[in-house]
Formats: sequence, structure tokens, C-alpha cells
Amino acid sequence: MKNENVINDGISRRDFVQRSFKVAMGAAVLPTVLGSCSNWKGANDRIVVGHIGVGSRGTDELMSYFLPLREAMNIAVCDTFRSRRESVANKINQFYKENNFTDKQCTTYLDMDELLQRKDIDVVHITTPDHWHVLAAIKAARAGKHIMLAKPLGLSYPQNLMLAGELKKHDVKFHYGTQQRTCEHMKLGYDLIREGAIGEIERVDVWAPGKNDVPVPVCTEVPVPADFDFERWSGPAPLRPYCPDRVTNNSSWFNNDYSIGFLAGWGAHPLDILVWILKDKVSTGYNCEGSGQYWPSGGLYNNILSWDVNCKYQNGLELHFASSDVAGQKMLDHRILKESNGTTFYGTKGWISLSRSSAQSDIPEINRKLNNFPKNEQGWIHSENNTMGRRFLAVAAGKEQELCPLDEAIISDTISHMGDIAIRMGHKVTWDPKTGKVTGDAEANKLYVRDMRAPYLM
Repeated sequence: MKNENVINDGISRRDFVQRSFKVAMGAAVLPTVLGSCSNWKGANDRIVVGHIGVGSRGTDELMSYFLPLREAMNIAVCDTFRSRRESVANKINQFYKENNFTDKQCTTYLDMDELLQRKDIDVVHITTPDHWHVLAAIKAARAGKHIMLAKPLGLSYPQNLMLAGELKKHDVKFHYGTQQRTCEHMKLGYDLIREGAIGEIERVDVWAPGKNDVPVPVCTEVPVPADFDFERWSGPAPLRPYCPDRVTNNSSWFNNDYSIGFLAGWGAHPLDILVWILKDKVSTGYNCEGSGQYWPSGGLYNNILSWDVNCKYQNGLELHFASSDVAGQKMLDHRILKESNGTTFYGTKGWISLSRSSAQSDIPEINRKLNNFPKNEQGWIHSENNTMGRRFLAVAAGKEQELCPLDEAIISDTISHMGDIAIRMGHKVTWDPKTGKVTGDAEANKLYVRDMRAPYLM
């Protein structure tokens, strides 16, 4: 029996990725995934995919989201680490060779511009460090490539709007990689709430992990390895002294040069569910105030790692957004399975709580529906969120409307930034979506506009 007082991640990302990787690389299961060689369509009928950023997350998504798909052909990878891009290209080539898919070789690139110049590439899958997300997407849009972009979105609101303009100008489709909209229990929750099953929504609780349980490294400068282009990795961010700890996932998440931490990096998931279901209600102006804690001073990490933020919208909707350590003390009493991330909608008739691997309601009939999904031995819902690649290709092919559009990504990302700004400023801030600025607070506005280092400009 699971301890109900322990916050749990449900099916871990690592377990999910390992299962997906085995599917992608195991020839024994390929006939059910790919079909026989005689059933393949011509190469010109398949969607040609380029991958920008093939670190751990980018590789995981490539192998589980894209490589097994009959409708995709993965022919290019780009990364600032030579060993990474060569290793992933070799895996793709091995996979295709063993399954008689194509004689075309996957090409490696250091410079994303060279990959984007290829006329045969239809779409790009971007999984760079966070500070590169919007710039890479703008480059892709200008090259006419449809885009699947990893979350979180960006560090500068004007740059987000610039990306929106480029998508429209070049008629490019966008797919935000927040994953959970493809989960069937999330879709059921969406339908129930939108149909009024719990009445008019009055408030929402959102929570997400604030940090990884890792020590804070001190950066002692050493020579840059020959295998790695650190200047290009830094890109539009300030060029700091190199040390290996600076270019890890943890540093890109927890150093303010590159992100605002898990406020956006993890918050993007449950906030996306909020925006998906209540877009009209959360598109208005609102104010935020809150408190938070930072990583200990003196080390490489300097973002907020624990937060407790309250927002109130002009229409009266109240939002409580907190890190999971705070949520475990204040916000999860209603949950039987206390997952480390989630979104709870409180209506005039009752509530529905949605997380990646669990769902619950205080209305018995709704609760039965939400829990009528396959589960593992611990009681967590088995979510097939590795369908993101297939859904993206359907969007790119014009077979499906954008599932995770940019305008909604901007709304959810801005909530994270307003929480970050409110904590850093130490007072209430008010967001005006019409002006795209914090109202009457020049210093606060500076926190949502990032300068870009030349030559990595828009």
C-alpha cells in the first residue's frame, strides 16, 4: 500500500524513457510499430525531421517520439557536443539499417543554421538548453520549418511576440512540448470541466517540483574540451567562465543566465493544463504576489527553488501557484495520491484534480470516470504521452489542429515569470496582457526582457 502522505512522481520519467527506448531500438517489436518494408510509402511522402539539441532529453524524445514512426524520417541532428551528435546519428543509422528502412544517412551539424538551410527538412524538433528555445524557434520559422519546441518557452516577452510574428509570416505550425495534453485522463478532465460538471470555476491550485535534490557546485574555470563549442552553447546568454558543471541540465535549469528555474521548467506542465482548460478566464490582466527561497549563495545555482505565489484575475478567478514542498503543506489535503505536480480546479459544484499519473474528484460519479484508466501496481495511471511526436507530425501535415499552440504557451509561461518577478521585487505586480508589461513598474519590467549577446541576435 502506498503511503498517502508522501508526494510521489507516479511513473518516473526515467522508467518511461527506458521503456520507450527499448521499443525504439528493439527490432523484435518493429513490425507492429513500423510495418514491413513493403508497406512503406515513398520517401517523399514521409515527413523529414531534423533535431536541434540531442542531450539527454532531446535524445529521449527522438528515440521514443519520432524514431519508431512510419511517417517520419530522421535525417539530421545538431548539437554543440560532437560526441553527442555523432552518437545519436549512429543510433539512427543503425536502427534504419537493421530494419531496411532507408539507405539515407543521418547527417550531423554543429551549426543549426546549416541544418535549417536544408530544403528537404520539413519539421524540426528543438530540445536545446532553455535560453536557446525562442531564438532557435525563430530561426526555424524563418527557414519555413514546422516546430516542436521543448518547454519552458522563453526569457523575454518581446522575443515571444517576435516568434509569434514569424510563425504567422512564414505560415509555420507550432507544437509546444508539454506532453500532458495527450493523456486520456487529462482530456477527460478537460471535457468535464468545460461541460460544467463542477460548475463555474472560482479558483485553481497549481503545483510543481521546485528543484532537483543535488548539491550546488562552485564553478572553477578549466579549459573547454575540444569536443565542445562552449561559445555556441552560451549563445545569446552572457559568456561566463567554463566549467563542466555550467553546461549540465541542472545548471541550465537553476542558473538565471539560462532560465528562471523550475518556476517555468516544471511549472510549464501543470500551468499548461490550467491554460488549456480555462484559456478565456486566464487571458485577462491579473496581479501576483508571493514569497520564495533561493539556492544557497556562492554556488553556480541562483534561481528560486521554492515558491508560494497567489494571483487574482480581473474576472475574479484566483490562482495559487506553489512548489511541491509548499503544496505538500497547504494544498494537497484533498488528494489520495499526492503527486508532485498537478492542477486542481475548484468549481461551485465540486472539484477536479489532474496530475500526470493520477486524477481525482470529490463528486463520486466523476471520480469513477477519472479513475477508469489502466494503472500500474502502485495505482498510478499509465499515460501514453509518447504520442507527442505522432501528434506533432499530424499537425505539421495539416491533419490536426495545433494541439499546444504558441499563444497558450505564452500565457502559461508568463504566469511563471510574473511569479518570479513578484518574488524578486518583494511586492505585488500587475500584468497587463494588452501592453505586454507589468503595470507602472519599470524595474519589474526589466526582469522580463533579456538582452542578447552578439552575434546571437534576432
